[in-house]
Amino acid sequence: MAKQIQEILIDDLDGGEANETVSFAIDGASYEIDLSDGNAKKLRDALTPFVQGARKSGATAVRRRGGGRASSRQMSRDQSARIRAWAKERGLPVSERGRIAGNIVEQYEAAH
Repeated sequence: MAKQIQEILIDDLDGGEANETVSFAIDGASYEIDLSDGNAKKLRDALTPFVQGARKSGATAVRRRGGGRASSRQMSRDQSARIRAWAKERGLPVSERGRIAGNIVEQYEAAH
């Protein structure tokens, strides 16, 4: 017997379909929000000037417990394909399948 479980994300801002869970932190508190591509871009665009003027803190990895909501690193196939294509255009090493290296995803997110 086969079972398929489908997780559907709902945009926390407008109630529409979300494509990803975006994680961010401010004032010592970490947050996650489910967003559509458009709302995720708005958030990243709004934060870009602050991120560009900031420095990375000592915390380099966030450990997540299993279960619960999807993390920002669990992305749709379409998003993975966009990141792979973007990386290949820039000559960055990216595999055809499997997990995309975190530094590649970070570079992609910073560029968008």
